[in-house]
Amino acid sequence: MRTYDVSVTISKDLAMPPGAPQPVVAPLMKVEEGYPFSIFMLAFVDHCGTHVDAPYHFEADGSKVDELPLDVLIGRARVVELAVERAIERADLERLDLRGVERLLLKTRNSAIVHSKEYKKDSVYLDPGAAELLVERGIKLVGIDYWSVEAYGSQDHRTHHTLLRARVVIVELLDLSQIAPGDYELICLPLKVRGAGGAPARVVLRELPDQR
Repeated sequence: MRTYDVSVTISKDLAMPPGAPQPVVAPLMKVEEGYPFSIFMLAFVDHCGTHVDAPYHFEADGSKVDELPLDVLIGRARVVELAVERAIERADLERLDLRGVERLLLKTRNSAIVHSKEYKKDSVYLDPGAAELLVERGIKLVGIDYWSVEAYGSQDHRTHHTLLRARVVIVELLDLSQIAPGDYELICLPLKVRGAGGAPARVVLRELPDQR
């Protein structure tokens, strides 16, 4: 079964959202410089590259990233492709057959800009009404192919609050550009950082036996 890496690489050149510090990936020792081993200094915010939002990201009493259950982060997931210009609205999701789906990954036109060297403020986002529908349908994890499920510049962060209050795990900045719509096995493993509201994650999708 084929395995797809849908994680965006963290590097010093990553196009971060405005106001966020650039990642630091700096060598302290390198074998090619005569040291017996290589060591790098790594420094970046917890929401960097492909990352997971735990409930605590917006909810004071929410679970921290190290408390997220693995049975939510690992399991069958559905990738759907939505041809929307800006907002994914409730009606867009009502047209989908989500029976039995617990993990939903949203592929949009964002997949064409996921590796852009400049941060794009007009990315597709999840409308609060659509977030409410996902909660109603029992979705436990939702992912999107850019930096945030929220509209850039949102003041009330209703989409995040709606999902995270319902303990829906959010995965952001997925690289779904090479992924066809369908069902896969999702393996999403954020760094186990105590007390944090999020963490970078290595995320992979594996083909299911019936997709070969």
